[in-house]
Amino acid sequence: MSGLIGKKVGMTSVFDELGRSIPVTVVEVPAAVITQIKTEDDHGYNAVQLSSFDKKEKSTSKALKGHFDKAGASAKAVVAEFRDFIPEGLDVGDELKIEDVFNVGDVIDVAGTSKGRGFSGVIKRHNFSGVGDETHGQHNRLRAPGSIGGASDPSKVFKGMKMAGQYGNERVKVKNLSIAKIISESSLVLVTGSVPGPNGGYVELLSKPSAY
Repeated sequence: MSGLIGKKVGMTSVFDELGRSIPVTVVEVPAAVITQIKTEDDHGYNAVQLSSFDKKEKSTSKALKGHFDKAGASAKAVVAEFRDFIPEGLDVGDELKIEDVFNVGDVIDVAGTSKGRGFSGVIKRHNFSGVGDETHGQHNRLRAPGSIGGASDPSKVFKGMKMAGQYGNERVKVKNLSIAKIISESSLVLVTGSVPGPNGGYVELLSKPSAY
């Protein structure tokens, strides 16, 4: 599927032709450099590797610097691969712009790393309701998880039990968003709804498969 790399700027709203206010997320999508093209014959599958957002060379590893030099590109902060996407008429070192991949009205998926919320309890992490009231002597256990099973049979806690733990900071994909507006001169894309991650976080804009 085709796609591009973007950076989440924040949220705002736009008005449609009926005067309705539509919440949108502003995503900065500068031109991406093609740093590698993978083919079925050489790699076993077809894909294009895109690199975007400039980065200081001194903060780039020698291996990556050599990879960028081979493509004739400056150091980039983000490198992403898009399977089954070979841009027609373009080669390694060429740039892909918003207009080359997306149009207003396209339905897309947006993938990124969600906000990290640290070690969280079951109410925040799994939407447990808690005790709910202070009956039966409860006075300081309102946000506790309660029983997790065990006892003599089965004498263990089953894997996957919903308990407190690390919440967020994982790859999340939000599906079926649409492109409300493209501002080419500012390299901005306005996507309906919200996308994962904090402002300033990198995301991938993915076109929907043809089956859709």
